Amino acid sequence: MTSQSADTLRSRYVAQAASDLEENRRRQQDLTEKLRSLQQEEALLIDIITLAEHYQDGAEPSPLPEQPQDELVPARPRRRAKSVPGAAASPAAAAKSGGTGKAPRPLLGDILLELLAGYSEPRLAKDLRDELMAKHPAREPTPQVVRNTLESLVAKGQVRRHKEERSVLYTLDGGAPGGAAAG
Repeated sequence: MTSQSADTLRSRYVAQAASDLEENRRRQQDLTEKLRSLQQEEALLIDIITLAEHYQDGAEPSPLPEQPQDELVPARPRRRAKSVPGAAASPAAAAKSGGTGKAPRPLLGDILLELLAGYSEPRLAKDLRDELMAKHPAREPTPQVVRNTLESLVAKGQVRRHKEERSVLYTLDGGAPGGAAAG
């Protein structure tokens, strides 16, 4: 084998390894984002169950499925769990802690209502999400989770939906429907 053919073979191996490494890292990033999305969905579902149980009079709490303890990836990084006051170690512990001990984590709907209360004009879901993430850095809901929560509040009559061209805006029910107060 000549030195030139060895160099060519070596450069092919290096190029293939670099390509494989890049694909591996891209797939890791995709999986990380999927995991984050699933964790946010889990938090939303726990919030929904907690909210539903809050409004049931004297009914038994709904059972939450236990997360397997031998998972390869932890449900949440430890540094975030410490920064959330009253955060429970597992979904079951979160439901069981109910109103005892530390204050429970505020529901996403309650936070959105609080944010909307600060405005007299309609707000975009994107703007509300941005403000929520600035004021509550431990919360990272996807835009879809914020829209779904706002639509849930619309269905309950707590929030009013406004359409302007292709945009959907939200205000507290009883707020200025046409956004009369310009900011």
